[in-house]
Amino acid sequence: MALIVHKYGGTSMGSLDRIRLVAEKVKKVYDEGHSLVVVVSAMSGVTDSFVNKAKELNDDPPEREMDLLMSAGERESAALLAIALNKIGVPAESFTGRQIGMVTDSMHTKARIKRVTGEKLRETLTARKVPVVAGFQGVDEKSGSVTTLGRGGSDTSAVAIAVAMKADVCEIYTDVDGVYTTDPNIVASARRIDRISFDEMLEMASLGAKVLQIRSVEFGKKYDMPIYVKSTFVDGNGTLVTSEVKEMEDVMVAAVAYDRNQAKITVAGVPDRPGIAATIFGRVAEKEINVDMIIQNVSENGLTDISFTVPKNEVKKAVAQIESINKDIGARGVIADDKIGKVSVIGVGMRSHSGVAAKTFKSLADAGINIMMISTSEIKVSCVVAADEVDRAVRILHEAFELALPPNERSYKTVKK
Repeated sequence: MALIVHKYGGTSMGSLDRIRLVAEKVKKVYDEGHSLVVVVSAMSGVTDSFVNKAKELNDDPPEREMDLLMSAGERESAALLAIALNKIGVPAESFTGRQIGMVTDSMHTKARIKRVTGEKLRETLTARKVPVVAGFQGVDEKSGSVTTLGRGGSDTSAVAIAVAMKADVCEIYTDVDGVYTTDPNIVASARRIDRISFDEMLEMASLGAKVLQIRSVEFGKKYDMPIYVKSTFVDGNGTLVTSEVKEMEDVMVAAVAYDRNQAKITVAGVPDRPGIAATIFGRVAEKEINVDMIIQNVSENGLTDISFTVPKNEVKKAVAQIESINKDIGARGVIADDKIGKVSVIGVGMRSHSGVAAKTFKSLADAGINIMMISTSEIKVSCVVAADEVDRAVRILHEAFELALPPNERSYKTVKK
């Protein structure tokens, strides 16, 4: 019999009826003789309501207090599911992150996991009970304060627990039945992907795909923990996120992702001399702001412009940091533009197949879509476009790479030998 970790998201836990449905799914696996650890998110909308309440009292609430507040939603879900499981004959006990030994660093609201001791989990499993764990939270090893792992942190909790417990598989249950070639809400012909590599999923998560949280995929890749993405509401195989196999490279482009949570910051009229970029990005890094694309214009009269992208919710902090050193670096000013979006094509086949970037640029150019910034890696090509062009760009690229067809029917699919 296997040891399986189940994780249920906010929509899966969104009402008492849905919690009963989750309990029945857990019971089915338990009755088959498997051992389970269940990780849950807060009921949909609960975390947002906590944030809104806090900001009514204080528009800049202390992060330590926010962590304690926001961790309450997952605790509620864990207790309710344990209650529902016991009702239908499945012995279950609920646990907080602290109780299972989810130890993190001291970075409130986006803590990183350092270790999972798991003693309580082992005791509960040995007693043939189902531990139901409040996801998204841990405890600071220095101060003992409650910490949270950032949005989507319950996915990370689940994979970390699966690794710590040496589980056979981690199954993430959500409101979609797997990972798709793109967002079906934008492209109706998008196809579910049966199997995707960790690297491809990492790129999709980092580029805006909301199916899995990026840090959960990082854990999976580092420890080779297979992750299934499945639907709570529809039976099916879902999508397996796993180590790369040769067949994956036969498909040049696996998916098209997009991200509207982007803003561009331009530091204008910067003296073109050594150390300026280090000063700018060093100051931004002080606030733990994630910088994505970076471009620098050709120097003219000894001056240049440096542009980079950050998440929209980090724009004010980033601009404030740079404005504080404007005089020191001799910049003319800082300009922020949040009316942009990023569109990306992703596939491990790009490592051994040429022409993806050219086809991407030409497809967008033929449609009259202007590309503001470009970023590439071994397995992705990303373009920044105007916010109101994002959906159209996704549709154009999805069609250009024939992603609506099964992989073996695409004319532009195989690796050139």
